[in-house]
Amino acid sequence: MHCPNCNGKNLGKIGVQVYYCWNCYIEMSIENGKMNLHQIEADGSLSSLNDLFTEEELTIPEDRMLL
Repeated sequence: MHCPNCNGKNLGKIGVQVYYCWNCYIEMSIENGKMNLHQIEADGSLSSLNDLFTEEELTIPEDRMLL
């Protein structure tokens, strides 16, 4: 799996089906084979970035999913 924002592979697992990209500092959660991307704001809240990506970019093929 790679980050759809920066295409990096430097991802860390921070929860159940929740990952963090250390290159561009976004949080990714996976639900039903689709990624939800969030920017972490200065106050710790999350802002959705899903509207910046196509449905295809947010869909993870089953053979590429991290367990």
